[in-house]
Amino acid sequence: MRDAGYQISDIRYQISDIRSRLSDLGWRLLVAGFWMLAVGARAQSSSYDVQVGLYIKAYSTIAVEEMNQYHVPASITLAQGIIESGVGQSRLAREANNHFGIKCHKDWAGKTFHQDDETRNECFRKYDHAEESFRDHSFFLTQRDRYKGLFRLQATNYRGWAEGLESAGYATNDQYAEMLIRTIENYQLYLYDRTGYIGETTIAANDPDFARYAWVAAFRASGYAGDGRRKYVNNKLECIVAKKSDNLATLSVLLDIPEKRLMKYNDLKYPGSLEAGQVVYLEPKRRRAAVKTHVADAKESLYEISQRYGIEMKMLLRRSGMAEGMNPFPGQVIPLR
Repeated sequence: MRDAGYQISDIRYQISDIRSRLSDLGWRLLVAGFWMLAVGARAQSSSYDVQVGLYIKAYSTIAVEEMNQYHVPASITLAQGIIESGVGQSRLAREANNHFGIKCHKDWAGKTFHQDDETRNECFRKYDHAEESFRDHSFFLTQRDRYKGLFRLQATNYRGWAEGLESAGYATNDQYAEMLIRTIENYQLYLYDRTGYIGETTIAANDPDFARYAWVAAFRASGYAGDGRRKYVNNKLECIVAKKSDNLATLSVLLDIPEKRLMKYNDLKYPGSLEAGQVVYLEPKRRRAAVKTHVADAKESLYEISQRYGIEMKMLLRRSGMAEGMNPFPGQVIPLR
C-alpha cells in the first residue's frame, strides 16, 4: 500500500506540475498577445501618421488658397478632409473624389455617386478631381444660412469653427467638434491659418533652384496636379514645373500620362531626372508661339526657348535656321512664328 501511496502522490505531483506549467504558458501567451497587440497598434498609428502627413502635403496649399478666397480656416478644411475622407482612402474619396462627404441635395446638378450611409444607396456628389471637392466645400459652407455665423469668427479660431460645424449639423457624430480639434492640434494644422505660413503659391522667381527658369512666374495658374502642386497654362498648353526630386517616371504616375508620351510632348530623347524649375508640358507643344520673336540671353539654349514658349523644337530649328545641338548667341533674334 505504501508503494501505491507513493505512486498516487507522485501522480498528483506530476498533475500539479503540469497544471502549473500550463498556467505559466497561458500567462506567457497572454502577455505575448498583449505585446503583439501593442506593437500592432503602434505600427498602425505610425502608418496613419504617415498617411496624414502625405495628405497635408498634397492639399495644404489648396486649403490655404480656399481660406484666402472664402475665409474658411485652412486647418478646418484639412481636418474635415482627413476625417471625412479617411485620409483620402475612403471609397467615396477614391472613386468620387469627394473628400468632405457632401451629399447631392436638391441644388446639385453635377455627377453623382451612390453608397450606403445613414440610409441605403444615398446620393453623394462626384467630382473629376479632388481639388473640385475642396472648392465645392467652400461653396457649400458659404452658401448655406446655417453656417453664416461661422464667418463672423476669426480664421484662427479653429475651436469656434469646429464647435459651430457640430452645432449646425455638418455631421451626425456628437463628438465631431472634438474630433476636428484633436486632429488640428495633433498635426498642428492651426499653423496653416497664419498669414504667409506656406508662402507664395506661385513660382518663386527668387528661389535659386528656379532662377534659371524665372520666366515661369508669368505663366497663368490653372488647377492642381494630383500631389497638390500647381498646374499652369502657357501658349494654351497645360504644364507643371519640375521639383528637385522629380523624374519622368514619377511624373508619369502622378499625371497618369505614359512616360514616352511625356518625352514626346517635351522633346526629350532620354528618360531620367529633370532640373528644378523645368517646364513639363502635359500635351503636345504647338507649331508657333503666342509672340513673334525672342531675343536670346547669355547661355540660353534653344531647348529652353522651346519650353519657354511652348513651341516644338523642330519648328524652332526650322525657323531659326539652326542645326540640332546648336545654341543661339546672346542677342540673337529667334523667330517664333
